[in-house]
Amino acid sequence: MSRRSSDSPLFPDIIEAPDFSFELSAKGDGFWPVAGADEAGRGPLAGPVVAAAVILDPDAIPAGLDDSKKLTAQAREKLFEEILATSEVSIASASAGTIDATDIRKASLEAMRRAVAGLPSNARFVLVDGRDVPPGLTCHAKAVVKGDARSLSIAAASIVAKVTRDRMMARADLAHPGYGFALHAGYATVTHRRAIETHGPCPLHRMSFRPLRRDD
Repeated sequence: MSRRSSDSPLFPDIIEAPDFSFELSAKGDGFWPVAGADEAGRGPLAGPVVAAAVILDPDAIPAGLDDSKKLTAQAREKLFEEILATSEVSIASASAGTIDATDIRKASLEAMRRAVAGLPSNARFVLVDGRDVPPGLTCHAKAVVKGDARSLSIAAASIVAKVTRDRMMARADLAHPGYGFALHAGYATVTHRRAIETHGPCPLHRMSFRPLRRDD
């Protein structure tokens, strides 16, 4: 869980794995506990965006935490259970209707804010994946670009958000058969696009997203 960097401008920093340095820096400044926050599902044509906030126990950090996109589904499921067993976790989501009524950025940030607010302990500092800090947080926060590959707390949140959303979309497949939600989780695959052409959109589809959006 170390970070290696290059002194040459031709070779940018190479991130091997997330570590706990952001969290320890915040603790050194007097802010503890520290939470990581991330979301899953900004890009799909259907389903909610799901956010998670996680406060890791420094003495019981699950081995193998990493950006959820780098892990296999089996590894994510295993780490999901370990995170729930050892950490403080909160999950929030924003529906397709909410996304359409606002926009995906606002919906994602609001879901992350609610996830942080739902933690059992009040976080004194939040590390947020991306470039934006959710408006309305009641504590200090820092946006960390590619944070799920740099911070263990954000990596944990990315895993919780991803596994939760995948499970939600698997259940959505039972309620709305014919779209293949369990296979593609609502992303714009060829199979999904063809299903929309055949069946039309369902209530889980984001009508503000192309190609579903109908411009005036």
